[in-house]
Amino acid sequence: MKLVIANPSPYARKARVALNEKGIAHDIVMDIPWAPETVAPANNPLGKIPILLLDDGSVIHDSSVIVQYLEIVYPEPALLPADPMRRLEHRKIEVLADGICDAVVLIALEGNREPERRSTDWVTRQTAKIEAGLARLSERLGEQTWFLDDAMGIADIAAACALGYLGVRAGKLEWRDRHPNLSAFSDRMEDRPSFQVSVPYSQPIPRFR
Repeated sequence: MKLVIANPSPYARKARVALNEKGIAHDIVMDIPWAPETVAPANNPLGKIPILLLDDGSVIHDSSVIVQYLEIVYPEPALLPADPMRRLEHRKIEVLADGICDAVVLIALEGNREPERRSTDWVTRQTAKIEAGLARLSERLGEQTWFLDDAMGIADIAAACALGYLGVRAGKLEWRDRHPNLSAFSDRMEDRPSFQVSVPYSQPIPRFR
């Protein structure tokens, strides 16, 4: 199977980490969704990544659906608990982490508009979402090693990918001093082999009008 990613994407990193944590053999296809030669629209009508290309020709897109597929076909090690309500709790944290990433993406895109067309109100609103999301993650984690249960799950992977993405697109946001528990959590997760092989770096974003 092949995973189509853009390197900085926290959503793609989430799927990549899940594949590596489960020990599933796969190839990485680097893509830039903004570029004219992108392969994303040919495999996802929304033109978004990540995209999982299966050996039988099937295509799965959206990181949460990819993770769900991996849990069904490759159940061990589990990244979601068997209990449906605990699974729901993991998904709630995943959605929160993805929402933080969404806001970071929107700020980055706004910053690439022509200067006279940029909206400071828009950036302020998205920044408030990030701050609120981080505060909630910090509250949920508390002094625990993992967000839920006694082992790493998709909640932890999604949160760590979001925190790692802040360093790529929101370096001026000084969140570590405000949330030392998240800072320590992020450092622990980044030490895992699955995270070390998927360290994000910035890719250029075209200027929008």
